[in-house]
Amino acid sequence: GRVSGAVIVFHDVSEARAMAQKMAHMARHDFLTGLANRTLLYERLEHAMRLRERNVLAVGVLALDLNDFKLVNDTFGHHAGDELLIGVADRLTGCVRTGDTVARLGGDEFVVLVEDSADQSQLVANRVLGAFDEPFTIDGHEMSMLPSLGLAIAGADEPDLSVDELLRRADVAMYASKALRTRGVQTFTPQMGLAGMAGNGMANDGVRRAPLRSAAT
Repeated sequence: GRVSGAVIVFHDVSEARAMAQKMAHMARHDFLTGLANRTLLYERLEHAMRLRERNVLAVGVLALDLNDFKLVNDTFGHHAGDELLIGVADRLTGCVRTGDTVARLGGDEFVVLVEDSADQSQLVANRVLGAFDEPFTIDGHEMSMLPSLGLAIAGADEPDLSVDELLRRADVAMYASKALRTRGVQTFTPQMGLAGMAGNGMANDGVRRAPLRSAAT
């Protein structure tokens, strides 16, 4: 009787531990794509910024959203939109190394965190750009998506740069990319005004039309 009781208690504790681990994972990951969510991104960014100060490394943040994502939802439905987001997440994951972080902040907004040199951040950004060269096949339709990509890099020359400011800079650069409506990566510079670029980017969101056609044609 004592042995059985001990086994039951052990089983209950194991289940509770597994449930706690599952809940902790869900709290830090996006439910749709399995990527890191905003909470986990902030944790890793804060850690990366602390390491940067000690190891004199750069921290790169690539902000990304999909031009005309609303058009996909409106034309093919939210199921197709979700499948597209999962496909984007898979491609982004394929562009980074094990130690880098890909996060989905919500909707069609993604962030890639690169902990290394400025050159490595640029390399990853170019890989991400190239990942959209091939169309996505969703529900029998090919969808050619053009992302807006903004890169911000925290170097050793700015020891007091905050996580929020680094994310803001990446966002500003992304809206600069959106305003240009061309294929490429925009890297943040101090000349990029937040108000002007963000306003133009939001105003132009959805202007560009992604080619949508049947995969069979």
